[in-house]
Amino acid sequence: MIRLVRLFTAADGQSHVQESTLDLHPLDADSASGWLHAESVRFQQSPPGSQLPWHDAPQRQYVVTLTGTLEFTTRDGRTFRLGPGDVLLAEDTAGGGHRWRLIDHRPWTRVYIKLA
Repeated sequence: MIRLVRLFTAADGQSHVQESTLDLHPLDADSASGWLHAESVRFQQSPPGSQLPWHDAPQRQYVVTLTGTLEFTTRDGRTFRLGPGDVLLAEDTAGGGHRWRLIDHRPWTRVYIKLA
């Protein structure tokens, strides 16, 4: 099971959070999702103690955390954490946005997958 956290802009113009899991289907001895269309991929790392103030996602993208533990906050005060192996679907490209901060001693290493 892969944890999926979706950040999206709702009708009220604010970022909201929805948690679920990625659907995996049997594939030989493994399980896999279906193929997804992506436009480009980028790797990035932020040092321990990093944070980013209020912002919107620059585009629809998956963000896969490889190292580090983060706390995200939306404008309505909802907080959630992401850690290694979690997938964020960032779709809040307009509105109030979100902020994040690293809460452990590790860098945040992640993969951005820009959706087509």
